[in-house]
Amino acid sequence: MSTFIFSQLCKELPPRTVGHTWQLAYSTSRHGASLKSLYRKLSATDSPVLLVIKDALDEIFGAFLSHPLKLSETFYGTGETFLFMLHPRFKSFRWTGENSFFIKGDLDSFAIGGGSGHFGLWVDENLYLGRSSPCYTFNNCCLSETDDFRVMELEVWTFS
Repeated sequence: MSTFIFSQLCKELPPRTVGHTWQLAYSTSRHGASLKSLYRKLSATDSPVLLVIKDALDEIFGAFLSHPLKLSETFYGTGETFLFMLHPRFKSFRWTGENSFFIKGDLDSFAIGGGSGHFGLWVDENLYLGRSSPCYTFNNCCLSETDDFRVMELEVWTFS
């Protein structure tokens, strides 16, 4: 993650992350592209996480998650969760209060935000294909240039 991205995101993070050290918990370039591996890497933490994606068009976007990604039967998380994008400029999308569809982890994908069958951010089990759509949870625009995108790099950072 570049210094610019880091500085932009620091301004948006909730107070409970201030003063904590950022640790790279998972990276597709280091750990491979497997949702199961990602869940395993995060299983021992209760830290919030920062998810950063770079797609095939070099767009960078992601989410701050109040809780780590994990398998879940229902949505979980809190209103601290938000989506962000860095193109054409940095923009974050905060919880609208419309619903509580923050984080959902399945065996074959994970999703952030939702409503009316659309997810703010969705990524498949191979951490390769994704989709971003406007959703009620965050009233966001599409985070990537196109609704469907290919993940070139995915990083997950924790706070210790």
